[in-house]
This record gives sequence, C-alpha cells and structure tokens, in this order.
Amino acid sequence: MYPAILMSCGLSRVVIKSTDMSKEIDAELTKGSINSHILKLSLPTMVGMLLQAVYDIVDMAWIGFISPAALAATTLFGTFFWLVEVMNEIVGNSSVSLISQSFGSGDKERTQLAAEQTLIFKFLLATVGATILGLLLEPAFRLYTSDPEVIQHGMDYGMIRVVFIPVFFSSYSVNTIFRCTGDAKTPMKLLIGSALLNMVLDPILMFDIIPGTNIPGLGWGMKGAAIATVGSITLAFIVGFILLLKGKAAIRIRARKLFVLNKTIDLKLITVGLPSGINLLLRNLSTIIFLKLVALYGTSAIAVVGVAIRVYSFSMMPGWGLMMGSGIIIGQNLGANKPERALQTVRWSTLDCILLVGLFAIAVMVFPAWILGLFMGKGEIPQEGISLMRILGPSILIGACMSGIGAAFTGSGKNRPMLYASVISQWGFMVPYSLLVVVVLNLPIAWLWMAFVVGDGAEFLFRWIFYRKSDWLTNRV
Repeated sequence: MYPAILMSCGLSRVVIKSTDMSKEIDAELTKGSINSHILKLSLPTMVGMLLQAVYDIVDMAWIGFISPAALAATTLFGTFFWLVEVMNEIVGNSSVSLISQSFGSGDKERTQLAAEQTLIFKFLLATVGATILGLLLEPAFRLYTSDPEVIQHGMDYGMIRVVFIPVFFSSYSVNTIFRCTGDAKTPMKLLIGSALLNMVLDPILMFDIIPGTNIPGLGWGMKGAAIATVGSITLAFIVGFILLLKGKAAIRIRARKLFVLNKTIDLKLITVGLPSGINLLLRNLSTIIFLKLVALYGTSAIAVVGVAIRVYSFSMMPGWGLMMGSGIIIGQNLGANKPERALQTVRWSTLDCILLVGLFAIAVMVFPAWILGLFMGKGEIPQEGISLMRILGPSILIGACMSGIGAAFTGSGKNRPMLYASVISQWGFMVPYSLLVVVVLNLPIAWLWMAFVVGDGAEFLFRWIFYRKSDWLTNRV
C-alpha cells in the first residue's frame, strides 16, 4: 500500500485509506478522550518497551549464574554501548516529532520521507558508531579493570553486540514508524515474539547444562548470551521491515528511497534531536565517571550497580512508554493546531506515569533482597546492593514525574530544555556530589548510591521550571 491521506474539511481528522488493504486506518488522536488515547497508544508501547528491557533483564539473570565478573563485564559494556546510542537518540527523537507532526497535519509525502530517511540515516550513523566502538572496546574495558576474567567476558559478549548495532538501530526505527502513525500494537507483537525467543535461546546457548535442570545446552557462555539477543532482535527487525515494505502499515516504505539521502529531512533529523543527543552523551559521560568511582569499591560493586541500572530501566519502562505515546499525541495535536489538547495530554501523562511506575518503585523498596537474588545466581546477596535498591525506589518515582513532563518536549520537538535540565543536574549536582563523597571524604559506598536521588531530583526541578514557561506549545518542526 501507499496510502492516500484524506483530510475531511470540517474536522481535524486524518484518515488513511489503503490502496491494497481492505480496511481504513483511523489515526485520529486530535479529538475525543485524551487519556483514552494515551492509554490506547501507550499501553502497547509500554508492553513493547518492557519486553525490550527483558532482553537485558534475562541476559543479566542468566549471566549471574556465570560469575560476578561476568555481571561486571555486562555492566561495563552497557555503559560503552550507550555512548554509541547517542546517535540513535538524536535521529530517533527527531523522527518522533517529524513523523507524528507530518502525519497529524496530513502531509503524506513528508511523512513517507521522514520514515524512509530515519531508516537509512540512522543505519549509516550506526555503522560508523559500531566501527569506532569495536576498535576501542578492549582499551575501554582495561580503563576500568585489570581483571582478566572481566575483560575476557566483556570482549566475548561485546564484540557480537557491536557488530549488530546497525540492526539494533534499524529495529528501533521500524517500531517508531509504526507508533508515530498510530499503530502501537504491531511493534508490541514483534517485541513479544523476539523477547520470548530470547528467553528460550539464552540458557540453551549459554550453558552446558541449563541451571536447575538436566537439559543440555551448547555451552557458549557470554557469546551465547549475545547471540541470543542479537538473533532475536534481528528477526523482529526483518519481520517489521517486510511489513513496512509490503504496506501493512499506515505508510509504505519505498525500497528505492532507502538509497537516496534527502538533505532537508536529514538536516531536520540531526538538528531537532541534537539537544536530546547531547543530553544523552553528557549523561553517559557522567555515568562513566560515576562507574569509575564505583569500580574503586571492587568488582562486586560494579556487578551490583549493573543490576541496579537494569532494575531502574525496567521500572521506568512504563514511564518512558507513556512519554513516547503521549509525545506522539502531542505532536499530532500540535500539527493540527490544538495546543490545549497537547497541554492536557502532558497532565494526564504525568499522572499515569506516577501511578504505574510507582508500583515498581514500591516493589524495589520493599523486596530489595529478592530482586537482587534474581540476578546473583547462587551467590550471596551483598549488603551494599540492598542499600542501593532502597535508595533506587525514590529515584524511580522522581523519574516517573520527569517522563510525564518530558512528553511535552519530545512531542513538540523542543528538546533543548531537557538538555539544559540534564546538564545542570548531572554536572552541577550528581558528579560533584559523587566526587565529594568518594575522593574527598572517602565515605562508604552507601553515600555514593545517594547520587541517584541527587541527580534525578535536581533534573526534575529544572525540567519543571522549563516546562512551566509553556513556550513548547508554539514550537513546530
């Protein structure tokens, strides 16, 4: 299908009529119950994002049966990977604003171009990033540890993940295209299938004998964990990409357009999301410093914080899913010149984030030992890990509030306020605090864990200040 977009004259309504599908796809997000739209669009997105997080959660759980050194290696690689993820953040964030606003305004050609250029441009950037990370991976591990077991595990796992970074980025793009044109269920189904496949493959590929059973496996260790993850995501990408090529979505991707760059669209993909990318880069650099300080407390501390980061990410997935879904609704309403509905969307989104993410925050604070036990194999639960879990709970709640407000900036394409809030909080509060308690005062590691709350608390305060100015309501891309 290549859809014909029909704008009804008296209504702010976009109907997409397929030329080779028997149904009409109603992309209406600019009227009706706002919270119903948020939940309808965000719930599948949340489920999909939770399942996406399952990749890392399942990997960490099984890797915990290998050794704390293996957990530490995975933690370090995750930090290096997120440096490359900056490029995905820039283009991905821009694409949400471009595709959703173009779609909301009924501009068929611009919607198609934005989707196609998102795929090809992000793939090219991912290839460059993967090449650089592959060359620097071993020196990066040695910067943090001299433990040969950690380095070997990290290289076994990391190099396979690095090779498939372009596929990872492309899979994100496929999901974004579906969501921004009103279809959150298809990416959810793709992620459900790939997550289930990953769950099955992980223990089979990693162990000679699957822990807790007598079932034989292939015994590939860390390489098996990486292969299970990249194989599952690659399959999901292939299926989703074929659906886009065959017109099984609101727009059809034209294969011939994937070999031609469009300067106008590509410039937008860089500039609109650049503040968000710089934001992520600076956050990652602060994380690198923080992790280096954690490493001073030993390999076990690195393993614990790695688990904490995964738990935090998993807990925040409902909030991030709501931010993504709400951002699309905001983008379409701004494209249809309905700023009041965009403002109401932020308010509902924030409330939903607090309610849903709050459940995870409570669980983390009430059951810290049990949660840690899921990732530590048969090892002893370290006390510093329990203290970190209890500190993590309030940080998760603060993050929920930030996600609700963040939808205003992602949907409008005005991303600089989030950059400013992040820079101030991370480099004005979190990093100085961490250096103070470790380098100057030599305090126990529990004091270092408080950096999570210090950083998130400051970021929420400044993001709220920027949000209250409301100039995002007039921004268009």
